[in-house]
Amino acid sequence: MSLHIYDTASRSMREFHPQVNGTASIYVCGATVQGIPHIGHVRSGLNFDVLRRWLARDGADVTLVRNVTDIDDKILTKASDHGRPWWEWAYTHERAFEEAYDALGCLPPSYAPRATGHVTQMVELMQRLIDKGHAYDVDGDVYFDVRSFPEYGALSGQKLDSVEQGEAAVRGKRDPRDFTLWKGAKPGEPSWPTPWGNGRPGWHLECSAMATTYLGGTFDIHGGGIDLIFPHHENEQAQSRAAGDGFANYWMHNYWVTFSGEKMSKSLGNTVSIPVMLEKVRAQELRYYLVAPHYRSHIEYSEEALQEAVTSYGRIESFLRRVAERVGPIELRGDMCPDFVVAMDNDLNTPQAVAALHNKVRQGNTALADGDHETAREAAECVRRMADILGVDPLSPKWNDQSSADLGMRQALTTLVDRLLVERQEARKTRDFARADALRKQLDEAGIAVEDTPDGPQWTLKDD
Repeated sequence: MSLHIYDTASRSMREFHPQVNGTASIYVCGATVQGIPHIGHVRSGLNFDVLRRWLARDGADVTLVRNVTDIDDKILTKASDHGRPWWEWAYTHERAFEEAYDALGCLPPSYAPRATGHVTQMVELMQRLIDKGHAYDVDGDVYFDVRSFPEYGALSGQKLDSVEQGEAAVRGKRDPRDFTLWKGAKPGEPSWPTPWGNGRPGWHLECSAMATTYLGGTFDIHGGGIDLIFPHHENEQAQSRAAGDGFANYWMHNYWVTFSGEKMSKSLGNTVSIPVMLEKVRAQELRYYLVAPHYRSHIEYSEEALQEAVTSYGRIESFLRRVAERVGPIELRGDMCPDFVVAMDNDLNTPQAVAALHNKVRQGNTALADGDHETAREAAECVRRMADILGVDPLSPKWNDQSSADLGMRQALTTLVDRLLVERQEARKTRDFARADALRKQLDEAGIAVEDTPDGPQWTLKDD
């Protein structure tokens, strides 16, 4: 089976065929850098990072562009409220987003263009639209003529008569549904020169200009949050295709992180910032929590669900470290389980993929309990390979922060504990339960928690 993805535009599952074999081109709407990133913000970056890793697994050349919106009404308002220059406010929070993406293990994008760096391309796009009769200027403002483009509403399924752009009363507009490409300069606001006067970009224009600058007039996949389908992505598609570009062949949208049933957003005051989250759990655990659900399902945030993810991730980590301590380094070279491959090719079905990963962990633990170290090693290599696709491989240099001295101590501890567990198992087989209980008590007093499972006894260090 090859990769099939749910295409928002056709509202159907479609087999993925890149424009050029052996490559993939992806544009993802990135952050509007108005404040500190929360887990709702970064979910999109993580989901498309997993897509990128999956497409690149067999050596495909993947180009991923994730833009930065660094000029926007909210940025100007917040900078003014805090008495800071708009550009300083934007760049401060751009760095915060970059740090969050890096902390959570996102591969760096191929390009991370800023809106303010592509005004020239925006001006060229507006001129093309005006020349084709799809845009017009009014006293320094430039608007897209929605009625000039019959396909408007195709992406979102909107009917033109029901469309509202939130700018109905603006002077000079031919139709209240026309959207702004360029905003004429206002006193005290930043502006750039254009043939229609000084001003600044409208929100939608920037993404069309940047996507086609780096990926060409037609590219493979456009991604972003589900809340962007209308009006942002609808308007992007309309202005790009009206100008003569094919634009995106596939549209993918991730769903929200919700809190008490509402989309997580700053305006609702229900955000959970990345810096705060990383004081609660490790970065790899937070990433696991956010990528394990299907990208087209809502995540209802709760402390309980987060801790369940931490526990689940711990089973993967514990298995890999135990194998490494017994048989030596585990290479990142194993074949992935067929069930994992089928799941990922089915619209990145990460819940099923994670289930396949944990099934392999259980098989590996059984092999360890039976003393079959070669089978355990093969299972561990497979687990590493699958976990790497999800970006959560515990033995990756990104997450593996154990020093060689720590690892040596752990290996010594493992040897001693394993010997006691073998002795305890022998005592239980001979029905010497007094001896078995005494050994368990000895381990407990040493800070070792033992759990008898169908895969054999498992042990962990107890919390202090």
